[in-house]
Amino acid sequence: MSSGLQRRRVGNTASASSTSLSGGGAQSTTPATASSPRPPSPDSSVYHSESFAGENGHRIAFDPRDMQEGDERAKQPRLTLMEEVLLMGLKDKQGYLSFWNDNISYALRGCIVLELAFRGRISMQRDPARRRLPLSDRLIEVIDERLTGEVLLDEALKLMKSSEKMSVAAWIDLMSGETWNLMKIGYQLKQVRERLAKGLVDKGILRTEKRNFLLFDMATHPVSDNGAKDEIRRRTISILTARTVVLNASPLVPEDVPFRYLRTVAMVCAAYAANVLENTLSTLSHDARDRAFGRVDELLGDFSQWPFTAKPGGGSGGIGINLAQEISDELNANKDKELQVEAVAAALSVFTKLDSIL
Repeated sequence: MSSGLQRRRVGNTASASSTSLSGGGAQSTTPATASSPRPPSPDSSVYHSESFAGENGHRIAFDPRDMQEGDERAKQPRLTLMEEVLLMGLKDKQGYLSFWNDNISYALRGCIVLELAFRGRISMQRDPARRRLPLSDRLIEVIDERLTGEVLLDEALKLMKSSEKMSVAAWIDLMSGETWNLMKIGYQLKQVRERLAKGLVDKGILRTEKRNFLLFDMATHPVSDNGAKDEIRRRTISILTARTVVLNASPLVPEDVPFRYLRTVAMVCAAYAANVLENTLSTLSHDARDRAFGRVDELLGDFSQWPFTAKPGGGSGGIGINLAQEISDELNANKDKELQVEAVAAALSVFTKLDSIL
């Protein structure tokens, strides 16, 4: 069984493709949902500096945003979903992605929507009439415009805040550059993979090297911290192969991170959509890999609907018998975030509109 996926040709949509680490999504043929020009995106919020008295009595000025961002980051994983998926796809020593991977650009834009929803920045629009529409066509809205401190997330957040409300599918398409509407071209996020790789260099996970490919030189990013990738591999294998899924707290995903189990399911499904999951499962036997791919198909089906359809007892073969209950407990502990989780399900439903390469 192969983990490769392609965009299903529905209507005028087509596969987003790119062939280098620094490439963005290619232009395609998804019809635009609106035709207004891209509004200006500067952050217009006004903040006032504050101060407090230090030990020596002198007043010390500070920006309240620094305090807010510090508290926010303490409750978030060290790596974003986009960074985890990119890291899963990178060759450890060579430091670049497969040149034949046409799926990762689109999947990474989906991860941006997932991450913003998990961080409480966006949610499904609170409109009872939305249930008449397919999940991926329901409108999302910004509910918290505070910056996250992650450049790509903040860029996407500003775009969503300054534009008309659009669906999850529309936003992923636009950020991938899949539109013929010239007024919407400006919504495309450029050089996503290269920017993510540089962010991982800043976090000490990767390093930068220059590599010659006969006709040209290219910056590559070999793995320098194997512990981070090993931890991602352990979580992935636990979700897809263990009878009882146990996600131990780690420096990458501390114990108090919200939705730890659901985040891991979303990461695995995104890696499957990005055609990089097989890299993480390379240590398994052939039969075990086949079972793992069957399990991720089940997860994608169960969690791309709202409400989720996963039932206690696990998947085929008795894999993950506790997973549905763990995620149910996470939802019960965050009842006020149901619209955010619905946006997560919508993003995963976009991944289901991809056909496996046989």
